[in-house]
Amino acid sequence: MSGMNIGALLRECTRALADGGNDNPRFEAEQLIMRLCGVTRNDMLIFPGLPVTEEQVDSVMGGVSRRLSGEPLQYILGEWEFYGLPFRVGKGVLIPRQDTETIAELGLEFARRRRYPGFTAADLCAGSGCIGITIAKLAKVPVRLVELSENALEYLRENIALNDVGNLCEAIRGDVLSDDTARGLPLFDLIVTNPPYLTEKDMRELQAEVKFEPETALAGGEDGLDYYRRMIPLWSGRLKPGGMLAAEIGMGQEADVMRIFEECGMTAQYKKDMCGIIRVIYGTKNGGNNNG
Repeated sequence: MSGMNIGALLRECTRALADGGNDNPRFEAEQLIMRLCGVTRNDMLIFPGLPVTEEQVDSVMGGVSRRLSGEPLQYILGEWEFYGLPFRVGKGVLIPRQDTETIAELGLEFARRRRYPGFTAADLCAGSGCIGITIAKLAKVPVRLVELSENALEYLRENIALNDVGNLCEAIRGDVLSDDTARGLPLFDLIVTNPPYLTEKDMRELQAEVKFEPETALAGGEDGLDYYRRMIPLWSGRLKPGGMLAAEIGMGQEADVMRIFEECGMTAQYKKDMCGIIRVIYGTKNGGNNNG
């Protein structure tokens, strides 16, 4: 035994994180201890005298050191919640963020409203699979998740299994900017995507912890719009009549992305995130009643 208890470990972790300039030291200390010691928040509050082993102390303090180096908390924990579901994350895959729940919610609403035998959906630049898996699991519709990175695909496959949607989800390695990828898939009722959209200026000014995430999942070219210019014309042509294409965007990109949607013959609309920022642009393909 280490001679230390949960309460003392929590105080030590919180102090170390705070001294290192962490903005949320108590929360992050709790997360590390819960994950690495296998306890709950209630355990820490009700049983602060619960003993911890030397191995547990070393593991938690190692996590604190990694966090102080700038490594994202989510990578250290190895798992993060998105829309109430668990997702494995780590080096090589983009971390699911609360902002992205906006497009998941929009996709869910559409899928639940339009669902019929034969309904199909796609998640492009799927990464961890958080958007597509959420839609598949909660709306109970089939989703094909397209991702180019082999590292991200490993997490995507793990998350399909973790969320028990192997009967609904298919992970596909493919370049979403390629005509061959688009032609190799069927027409869809719903296409969602969270593509790279940071500008070159954004990439130069990244926070330290974001630099741990894969550049290929972040960088969208000089003005951040490279993927939209290629993806929207390509994939709007892969919608069934009445189908919807939705794309997450960065702050201030709405006018440019809406223009691209409209140039492709879709009436562009937007959805704001919980902070009131326009986070998703979407449009539907004219014609049909979406009954296949």
